Amino acid sequence: MAKVKSKYETIFIVSPKLDEESTKAIVERFKTLIEQNAEIGEVDEWGKRRLAYAIDDEREGYYVLINFTSDPSFPAELDRIYKITDGIMRSIIVCND
Repeated sequence: MAKVKSKYETIFIVSPKLDEESTKAIVERFKTLIEQNAEIGEVDEWGKRRLAYAIDDEREGYYVLINFTSDPSFPAELDRIYKITDGIMRSIIVCND
C-alpha cells in the first residue's frame, strides 16, 4: 500500500531576544529538518513583526512560513521538536488538504 502524503503549512515565531545569527541558525535548522523528512515547498520569511498580544513580555517576533508535503506522522514529530527548542515562542502546523 502506498503512503498517503498531505500538504501542510507551518508558521513559527522566533524570539527577538536572539541575535540575528542565532535566528538564522534556528530557521536553517528547521528548513533542513523539514527537507530531510518532507518535500519542501515555499519558504517565506516574514521577518520581525509585532505580535497580536504579548508572549513572555515580548511584543515582537521573527515569523517564518514553510509549506511542505509529507506523511501524516511527520507533523507530530515537528511539533514535538518546536516545543523543546529554545527560542521558538509559538508554532502551528495546519493541514491544507
